[in-house]
Amino acid sequence: MAEFKLEIFTPEHNVFSQQVEAVRLTGLDGEFTVLAGHAAMVAALGIGSMSVKQGGKWHDAFTSEGFVEVRPDETLIFAQAFEWEEDIDVARAQAARARVEARLRSQQSKREFAHNSISMARALARLRVSKKSPNQ
Repeated sequence: MAEFKLEIFTPEHNVFSQQVEAVRLTGLDGEFTVLAGHAAMVAALGIGSMSVKQGGKWHDAFTSEGFVEVRPDETLIFAQAFEWEEDIDVARAQAARARVEARLRSQQSKREFAHNSISMARALARLRVSKKSPNQ
């Protein structure tokens, strides 16, 4: 299978820069896959999972809001947060979900509700990605 360069950036640093066979992303309109030779495009990313195929194996990760730029020879992903499934702290994600659930029960403003809804989506996405691991 043909390969292309994939680079993943967060505000803190470049977290990944290697040749891959495919990347499956969660966009705002659903999932899509990028393969070598994909048409150039830019798309917004939602909170969810991402899978990278490298060496014939898929590797899952959590990714937060951002965007992807697909070029003829490389794909660049810019995300607010990124964690490989084995790096997800499940206890921390469960605690975050519990905190947000409590805050959502006592909302006072639309702004607080919007903020807490995003926090809940991040916690749930981390937990979903971590449950894919065969070690759990």
